[in-house]
Amino acid sequence: MSASEDRALIERFLEMMQAEMGAAANTIAAYGTDLRLASEFLGGGLGGAERPELERLGAEWQPLARATVARKSAALRRFYAFLADEGLRRDDPSAALPRPGTARALPKVLSIEDVDRMFAAIAARIARVPPDPNDLRLLALIELLYGSGLRATELVSLPRNAVSPDRPYLILKGKGGRERLVPISDRARAAVAAWRAHVAPDRPFLFPSGKGHLSRVRLYQLVRALAGEAGIPPDRVSPHVLRHAFATHLLEGGADLRALQAMLGHADIATTEIYTHVDSRRLVELVNQRHPLGEALGKRGQ
Repeated sequence: MSASEDRALIERFLEMMQAEMGAAANTIAAYGTDLRLASEFLGGGLGGAERPELERLGAEWQPLARATVARKSAALRRFYAFLADEGLRRDDPSAALPRPGTARALPKVLSIEDVDRMFAAIAARIARVPPDPNDLRLLALIELLYGSGLRATELVSLPRNAVSPDRPYLILKGKGGRERLVPISDRARAAVAAWRAHVAPDRPFLFPSGKGHLSRVRLYQLVRALAGEAGIPPDRVSPHVLRHAFATHLLEGGADLRALQAMLGHADIATTEIYTHVDSRRLVELVNQRHPLGEALGKRGQ
């Protein structure tokens, strides 16, 4: 990769941190500085760096304070996780970075009850006669985020006719022309159809805004506002968190990890495996309650 490609990827990552994670301005500024310095050290090859190069970068950080190294490592780990999640890398080389006593952050997770409350809040809005088209748009957005696990970038830039009423899936194209099939529920298709009736036929995007499409920042604002309306702390919810909820709840329902990898568009199964850690407590409870050994131990203790 070139220095200009690095700059573009860093800006895209920082935009995501602001729009979807709600990161503080100081955090974004610090991460931006850390990533640009790392890119400069690697000659503009941060986005495509391999483990040996990151080991060399970690060695360069040795004289720095422990907290500084932790922050720099966190910035790069999040950056590479973002690249993997967006399908821009097939692997994540960040295991080569130093870990000064920091634990890997797990995704924020919404419960099924939390998601139900968000849908109930939208339903209450749409029950008004006539429904506000903006509420119909919001329902379509949430159905596609939670029901199909779309990335925010993919969602806001969907073409007007991407969701077909007679086709239960989307075909999305990622980096390198790789295509993936994303299932679309009957509910989501109905919500999109209701919203699309309010989109002018000459608009190229399903979620238009101004001369282009809805921005990721605006999507983030809409999702947070809905969370607050549903009685959920807004800082717990973002488009990315709804994508995580899609993945976690599918796993809880027994979905295959490889199938989930395909739906999420992860090039590396390791990126998808983090959801198995999120659900670990539930799995332990399941083993204790359902596994024959767990039952035997329970009877022995009575």
